[in-house]
Amino acid sequence: MKQLDVQIMGQSYLLGCPEGGDVRLLDAVEKVDAAMCKIRDAGKIKARDRIAVLAALNLAFELSELEANALKASRASQTTAAEPEAASFSASTDGAAQPQLASLLQRLDSALGVDGRLL
Repeated sequence: MKQLDVQIMGQSYLLGCPEGGDVRLLDAVEKVDAAMCKIRDAGKIKARDRIAVLAALNLAFELSELEANALKASRASQTTAAEPEAASFSASTDGAAQPQLASLLQRLDSALGVDGRLL
């Protein structure tokens, strides 16, 4: 495990970091430092531990909002993608969009023989 020396709100910290995780860890340090400095610079709170707790809560809330928005977007795309079967079937007869459908069509064609091609 690699160790990185970082600064958060002027305080040095030696952090363990998995190989290849340097960029992500430094990005996280930057976000935490910015969040804590913003709270400190507002001038109402001076205690480092209180600033850290508020910054952690703010960051966790932002992450929760991002996850909720991603879930809503995922659900919305699933409902708009669920079209009637006939439209979906005719739109994807080339098999490029849905490999399972292409495989099924091929099996049906084989079962029906050359004269009875489905499509």
